[in-house]
Amino acid sequence: MEPTQMLSVGIDIGTSTSQVIFSRLTVENTAGYFSVPAVSIIGKEVVYQSPVHRTPLIDESLIDGEALRKMIETEYASAKITANQVETGAVIITGESARKENARMVLELLSGFAGDFVVSTAGPDLESVIAGQGSGAWEFSEENGTVVVNLDIGGGTTNVVLFDGGEVRARGCLDIGGRQVTLDSRGRIAYISPSAGRIAQACHLNLVKGEPVSVETLNRLCDKMSEVLEQMLGVAEPTPLLEEVRTQGSALFKLPADRLVRFVCFSGGVADCIYQPGREPFAYGDIGVLLGNAVRRGRLFQAFRVLDASETIRATVIGAGNYATTISGSTISYTEGLFPMKNVPVLKLTLSEEERCWGGDSKFLYEKIKWFLAQNDAACMVLAMEGRRDPDYQELKKLAAVTADALDRALLPEVPLLLMVRSDIAKALGQIIRQKLSGKRPLVAVDAVKAEFNNFVDFGRPIMNGLVIPVIVKTLIFG
Repeated sequence: MEPTQMLSVGIDIGTSTSQVIFSRLTVENTAGYFSVPAVSIIGKEVVYQSPVHRTPLIDESLIDGEALRKMIETEYASAKITANQVETGAVIITGESARKENARMVLELLSGFAGDFVVSTAGPDLESVIAGQGSGAWEFSEENGTVVVNLDIGGGTTNVVLFDGGEVRARGCLDIGGRQVTLDSRGRIAYISPSAGRIAQACHLNLVKGEPVSVETLNRLCDKMSEVLEQMLGVAEPTPLLEEVRTQGSALFKLPADRLVRFVCFSGGVADCIYQPGREPFAYGDIGVLLGNAVRRGRLFQAFRVLDASETIRATVIGAGNYATTISGSTISYTEGLFPMKNVPVLKLTLSEEERCWGGDSKFLYEKIKWFLAQNDAACMVLAMEGRRDPDYQELKKLAAVTADALDRALLPEVPLLLMVRSDIAKALGQIIRQKLSGKRPLVAVDAVKAEFNNFVDFGRPIMNGLVIPVIVKTLIFG
């Protein structure tokens, strides 16, 4: 089968900067002629990248949505691309921008720019992973079977992810970034974030909005910020400050006990200042340059081998455009005309819960589904499970009966039945369920996609002549 190409867009609206990148993804069946098809993304080519724009703000709590929309429209025109040409991609609001009062409204305003397939926001943990993929840390970890930590230091937050052989082992986020303190043209403090205020207090520094401040004072502040990052990676003794500046809604970053970190990589706007020192201290009207210098002279550069990032400030948007999309397995079953579907919540069964389903307990599953729908105030959901390798027909029939009964009773009549299984049994499972329900309910059953509890899923339109479905698995968090 000939490779298929898809145009992907990544639109990243960060605390300090916003940008647009278009990529061409090449999708191909990589299995042998007599094998079950295995469709993979085999190529990623950036075809256009915008300049890095300052994120337009009305004030400290509001994004200027109209100015942002005009900026993105201009970049589409510069790339000579229209929204209906885009098949997949992401509009992502990251960092402190995701916590602005009108973040949801801005997402709705921009949703049309990414075609039918949109990641609407990156919570701090998802942003960590996306940035680590865009920077090259994930690829280096996978290719070399080693442990790499990527620190994505932006304007408002530092997103941290640990990859071990390409697998995510830990992730977290701190309220540390280059625009935690901003200055006016006369060198007076224009803004101090609550996090920067706590760090300043720990250093016994008196920072006052509207008052002048010296480079020496801000260097001390940035040295302490760098020390908190060192605490997170285990090269400095942890203090209460580490927990105090952890971003609301982010995971607790835990270093694995069985593996040592060998490499670190930096991305985000401050990474440019880390890898390319020598800028004027207040070149951007904030502490970004000073923070980059502090990290460079700190213990992270002594304790680990520092990798050059393949992309620094653009890591999140490249990661979103190229890596957020995965491809389902080819042993799938679905009803035509359902796609695209966006932001469907995932109920992932634990292994013990899944065993109860294989054992025939439909009452338990029905009650679990009803609880989940009520908790999410949702009518539709994806039921996700690991599945078994090579189950016999009777086992599969029992699982199908339990699943069909529980979902059919719990869901409204017009709502599709959505299943996601790690092992390649989705097609057979879907066909048995369809027979049990006499085809009266729309159904989608996909395999080879990993999803977890509290994830959300977007399903794109089937590609490769209907063989596979593009899927985005994501975490949506608004602080």
